[in-house]
Amino acid sequence: MLMSEIEIITDGGRRRRWSAAEKLRIVEETLYDGESISAVARRNGVAPNLLYRWRKLMLEGGSIAVTGDDSVTSNKTVREMETRIRELERQLGRKTLEVEILKEALDKSRSK
Repeated sequence: MLMSEIEIITDGGRRRRWSAAEKLRIVEETLYDGESISAVARRNGVAPNLLYRWRKLMLEGGSIAVTGDDSVTSNKTVREMETRIRELERQLGRKTLEVEILKEALDKSRSK
């Protein structure tokens, strides 16, 4: 009776950390080689859903997005936020000045 060999592959239980360069290389394989994302993922030991996410992030925001897995904010949105911050700072300055003027007026009225 012959026994067949069975190889058991187990996961180490830890998440693998991918460098930005590795992510870019793997994502580029999906863009230029014409292979399916699943095939590229299998060949590189990456979960297909993770590779889909990296690819989406890269296409939306370039290599900066895949470096930290952060969502991408457009330059237009950043400019709008900066404009809003400047306006809020101006309003805060006005309100601070109003408070100081009212305090002085209150102090003067109490001293009379």
